[in-house]
Amino acid sequence: MADVNRGNRPLSPHLQVYRLPLAAITSILTRITGHALVAGIVLIVWWLLAAVSSPGAFACADWVVRSWLGFIVLTGSMWALWYHLLAGIRHLFYDAGYGMNIEQAQKSSQALIAGSVGLAVLTLIVFFIF
Repeated sequence: MADVNRGNRPLSPHLQVYRLPLAAITSILTRITGHALVAGIVLIVWWLLAAVSSPGAFACADWVVRSWLGFIVLTGSMWALWYHLLAGIRHLFYDAGYGMNIEQAQKSSQALIAGSVGLAVLTLIVFFIF
């Protein structure tokens, strides 16, 4: 066996050297948004249960939902819902065998991010105007 001088090099790529492809980042983000949707669902379910419980419970839950923290959680959940929906549609195309090469995956990842942000902003505009 050859004596290879490995020096002090790392055995595997580190984050300083290796950069994840955008398709990998969006795949990881899809899983994260799926779990993050639970925060919005819990907040909405708590608000609905408080509405049927008592006026005091509803006042407390309504205060939390209307606070800046509730706004951030619900806005983040709304973006996560759009992102997760668009990622699911992209996954259907992947299942059919479309968009699997590197360039198409890169473009669909960019479209996924831009589309989710655009739809979230559009939803906020429609919500606050109408």
